[in-house]
Amino acid sequence: MMRKIVFSFIVLLMATSALGADKPDEPKFIKNSLGMTFVWIPAGEFMMGSPPEEPQGDQTETYHRVAISAAFYLQATEVTQGQWQAIMGYNPSFFKDCGETCPVEQVSWNEVQEFIRRLNQMEGADKYRLPTEGEWEYAARAGTSTAFHTGPCLTAEQANYNGQFPLSRCPAGEYRARTTRVGSFLPNDWGMYDMHGNVSEWVHDWNGKYPSGQINNPTGPAVGTTRIFRGGDWSHDAWMCRAASRLAGLPGGGDNYLGFRLLRVQ
Repeated sequence: MMRKIVFSFIVLLMATSALGADKPDEPKFIKNSLGMTFVWIPAGEFMMGSPPEEPQGDQTETYHRVAISAAFYLQATEVTQGQWQAIMGYNPSFFKDCGETCPVEQVSWNEVQEFIRRLNQMEGADKYRLPTEGEWEYAARAGTSTAFHTGPCLTAEQANYNGQFPLSRCPAGEYRARTTRVGSFLPNDWGMYDMHGNVSEWVHDWNGKYPSGQINNPTGPAVGTTRIFRGGDWSHDAWMCRAASRLAGLPGGGDNYLGFRLLRVQ
């Protein structure tokens, strides 16, 4: 496992070097006072949602063009139990025995806002927030247009999900039935780990319909009842781990498959 983590970190360095090549003045990746690593994500456009031909796509995933007009930094991994403990003073996770480098879970959207408030206060600036749905999917795809950044299939060797239920016409694999340490699998081409699987990730947006046409920097509905979470997790089938997949929950609720990662503004 240690060899895999070391190799993954080398891949992260290579990926972030390539990512920042067009803007050398920007740090390719940065670390904050808590030891969180953030990767620079360039501005750009992409097709958000699922095309009609994508297996097991959903009608809520309307295919539309999105422009992200400003570059940002996104945390390379999900927030860990150790990072949550350092800010909040307790560990709510169901899988505590997984260790402090495993993702924190059983956190509500509202609790995440308090974590962000305290982290911003600790660093003396308003730097951190949850990514929007658009920012999250843009970073998850990393320039790809397939169901996963790995291609049309996601294997259990590429992500932590219920490998017994792969996407249509894809091979089945292991079901670990628990979280794994962040960064245990290879990152996408932009240096993001676990965008598919491990824990689902809260994002900023209220749950609502996508527009049918192009939109710039979407932030979701102004009000709502449930908040979106993305990426699928250790308990989900492959179709829920697709880059386009959308799930939602009450902002006051949490579960052992729900975590998050942070965006840091420049």
